[in-house]
Amino acid sequence: MCGIYGTTIRYKKQEVETKLNRISFRGPDKMGVSQLESDDNLVTLGHNRLAIIDLDPRSNQPFTYNENIHIVFNGEIYNYLDLKKSLGSKGYSFKTTSDTEVMCAAYMEYGEKCVDYFNGMFAFVIYDKKKQILFGARDRMGKKPFYYYINGRDFEFASQISAIQLFNKNLSISQKSINNYLSWGTIPDPDTIFNEVKKLKAGYSFVYDLKSGSYNQKPYWDLDYKGTNLYKGSYEDAKNELESILSDAVKIRLFADVPVGIFLSGGVDSSLVAAMATKATNEKVKTFSVKFDTKGFDESAYAQKVAQHLQTDHHVIECNYNEGIDLISNLCEFYDEPFADSSAVPSLLLSKHTKKHVTVALSGDGGDESFLGYHRYNWMRYVQKAYGLPDFARNILVNGLNIIPYYKSKVIANVLNNKNINDAYLGMMVNTKNHLLVNTPDLSDLEERKYLYHENKNIYERISDFDLKTYLNWDINTKVDRASMAFSLETRAPLLDYRVVEFSRSIPTDFKFNKNNQKRILKDILYKHVPKEFFDRPKSGFTMPFKVWFRNELKDYVLSELSDEGLKTIPGIKIPEVKATIHEHMDGTANKYPTIWALLVLKQWLSKNAAGLEIK
Repeated sequence: MCGIYGTTIRYKKQEVETKLNRISFRGPDKMGVSQLESDDNLVTLGHNRLAIIDLDPRSNQPFTYNENIHIVFNGEIYNYLDLKKSLGSKGYSFKTTSDTEVMCAAYMEYGEKCVDYFNGMFAFVIYDKKKQILFGARDRMGKKPFYYYINGRDFEFASQISAIQLFNKNLSISQKSINNYLSWGTIPDPDTIFNEVKKLKAGYSFVYDLKSGSYNQKPYWDLDYKGTNLYKGSYEDAKNELESILSDAVKIRLFADVPVGIFLSGGVDSSLVAAMATKATNEKVKTFSVKFDTKGFDESAYAQKVAQHLQTDHHVIECNYNEGIDLISNLCEFYDEPFADSSAVPSLLLSKHTKKHVTVALSGDGGDESFLGYHRYNWMRYVQKAYGLPDFARNILVNGLNIIPYYKSKVIANVLNNKNINDAYLGMMVNTKNHLLVNTPDLSDLEERKYLYHENKNIYERISDFDLKTYLNWDINTKVDRASMAFSLETRAPLLDYRVVEFSRSIPTDFKFNKNNQKRILKDILYKHVPKEFFDRPKSGFTMPFKVWFRNELKDYVLSELSDEGLKTIPGIKIPEVKATIHEHMDGTANKYPTIWALLVLKQWLSKNAAGLEIK
């Protein structure tokens, strides 16, 4: 895990080093810069290294293979030893024990199709000096970030947007992205907060031709959203096959030349990863969880129970209020653009203290999306029944819900007021009727709609696919990558191994969601290792107690930041409606902390970045 950078712009080496220093927390072990000139083209490659595999300086980047292949790479290729053996049999030789060198050889052997052979999390760029091209790709599930800027013959890329932002005088802030952010809570790919900077989508590769200045990208992998690859075996067969895949996914992610640990929340997914890890190694596994002092938010006891059963070396990290506030005030230093998932704060705290013990941590991310674990999937059962009613009956239900003086009833009514169940789910994920915005986002051009708006699968499989391509990629992966890399900690997610994801897409829905039993198949595998009674409780999220804090400890802060003058600095919002929303939260009428948090984060980012930039 590292920070990568590259450009065809003729920046001074000192300027490039300044850009790399801005994101040096991603890789504090070694900074490297190479300026490569050929055929009147200058390609500058930069790298901040977090040494995980082959700690020797021989594996520092930018890395050169066979004179003409130069690479900067962020991530891990978990199957690189198998690839190395295969490529060795084809005549390739290696001077290091790193996965970086293997990637170069794979590119020489397979060309652009090398990405099909990689099992890992990655964002990389290869400069092929002979062909005078830059070839790059981002991993299938979007674990690793990739930003790029193109302006004529100027091309620039980086792991974080702030590295591109420095010394670039051609940027403007996107009003469309601000509107999308206030609806989604994040900025959907491929857009960013700047009109001129884009994200490479997950599962995409690109070629930039240095001679012509042309840029072409294409998908090399996608979900089977048409449902063509269906599993034919029994439930027991599927359970055994999935356990085998999961076991290997965990095992290959435990390989490192530095200490490795596990994030353990005490929920199904992280407990399963921890159980698999303890089975895969003879060493005592280190586990880490967060403890909150606020009533109703502390679930560290559940993690402790699992840790004791698995006999791990468990560490409980107390969420300190003052430490949390300090991270809030510096949030945009790590996230670079507005990001409204408030669990970013406990994720930062968890990463900060975990780094004191290990350099790599495995997480349970991806289980809910692939195996139908979120509350909203269960709730869609009732929504589906409502959409099975005649229109007049559903209208009566909506009108009745609107009369009830309870804000959650009005939220449900708003969802059921959509014309079909696809619109209803999209409305749950993004507030398309957001009364706080002058102009609500137009979602008609959202490419990811194709995973939801079709009839090839049932509604549960469609929303699962949609979440894997949107919520998981844009929110969860962004949160975890920035939070962990802020403290130079690598995170690995076995449940996001593409083999696990593809298998989850192929098995019948009732293997995952049977009556009221969500994540059925994962639970049945887990219960072979950890007692079932440990998990007989409602599912909870990884959240901060902002609902309480905003009415008490942080009330003055909120009212000061989001005063009339403060709100005037946020473009595209209806100030009277925003003030009414804040008042509703403060007087206890409704829980509006997500909206307040999103506005606070946006204002902070604008205060630090908007000076002198046009918003359009």
